[in-house]
Amino acid sequence: MNQIKQYNTDKIKLIAESIGFDQCGIAIPVSLDEDAKRLERWLMNNHHGEMHYMENHFDMRVDPTKLVPGAKSVITLLFNYYPAEVQDEGNPKIAKYAYGKDYHEIIRNKLNDFLYKAREIIGDIQGRGFVDSAPVLERAWAQKSGLGWIGKNGNLINKKMGSFFFIATLITDLELIADLPYPKDYCGSCNKCVEACPTEAILPNKVIDATKCISYFTIELKSPTLPAELEKNAQNWIFGCDICQDVCPWNTFSTPTKHIDLAPLQEIISFSIEDWMDLEQEKFNTIFKKSAIKRTKWDGMMRNLKLFIHND
Repeated sequence: MNQIKQYNTDKIKLIAESIGFDQCGIAIPVSLDEDAKRLERWLMNNHHGEMHYMENHFDMRVDPTKLVPGAKSVITLLFNYYPAEVQDEGNPKIAKYAYGKDYHEIIRNKLNDFLYKAREIIGDIQGRGFVDSAPVLERAWAQKSGLGWIGKNGNLINKKMGSFFFIATLITDLELIADLPYPKDYCGSCNKCVEACPTEAILPNKVIDATKCISYFTIELKSPTLPAELEKNAQNWIFGCDICQDVCPWNTFSTPTKHIDLAPLQEIISFSIEDWMDLEQEKFNTIFKKSAIKRTKWDGMMRNLKLFIHND
């Protein structure tokens, strides 16, 4: 039995590599009791703001067997998005994860390919893949499967890759050999992300107050106006924010992604404030049709541009 599990485990990791995932870790599905307590406190303190979907399906978030009945393994996959090219200096800032095509679509297709190949090689297995599309505590599972530790800024940090990667999760009924959980937190006494956050969104004990976060305001908040205090501290970010990742020493190990679908749109690299302000809705919809930026929509981006004008 152990030989079969080892064979299947080796094959799963080879499939992950062949499809283009940068790292793969495996954990046994269990109830995440400590994470459940932290999530409950976070919700009770209203740190999620208008992200009411975080309140839904609590039981499924903390127990993958309730999300996927019959689950035997949680496979976590990392997908590097660190860009080879960055925005021109002085232009309105976009978070690096949104430079290229919308990662949801890219990774969802890869997860489908993953399952197809696994069935070809191993046999009739059942599973579901997720990338920000279901109540999954993906960073907790990544830590449990040995892929890194959760930093003070709430991001998963990997010694070899830093933190500029997407996390995908595949929950399956295939019995596999689990990796050892990541043993240590290597943030140590470093406090750079906490000190660098201009809105003081990073609280003690790795708690993030989303209602103070630039990413939350520029993406999740649907109000037609933004808080006045944000205008003073947004530092020209108009979609998301990378400040806490950019200052993290572990991201000196980040290397440019090889995934061509994530290559930056030239408009994102080169658009000045004038280009953005002149952008009509129809053209915005055309340019960003396959981009994560479409989530904020044209109205939201026009609202966010006021942050740049105020700070310029």
